[in-house]
Amino acid sequence: MESSLARKVEKADKYAEERERFVFRNFTVNFHGDNHEHVVKYADKTFECDCEYFSHHTYCAHTLALEKMLAPMVPERLA
Repeated sequence: MESSLARKVEKADKYAEERERFVFRNFTVNFHGDNHEHVVKYADKTFECDCEYFSHHTYCAHTLALEKMLAPMVPERLA
């Protein structure tokens, strides 16, 4: 049984390095900003943040940071 677990761990390590295998569809993140806590949501290939800047634009530092961190597991924002 131990060898079976070892093979699963090896496979998991391989998968973890191949980020392109994973595509996020929906999630919610609590973002600890420098000044405030923010809630960032991702659904239907779109980010949304509860910060003031995002309410006037289609992006903010919080959504851009998540896009960078999770690439290529979420589609890139169209410029």
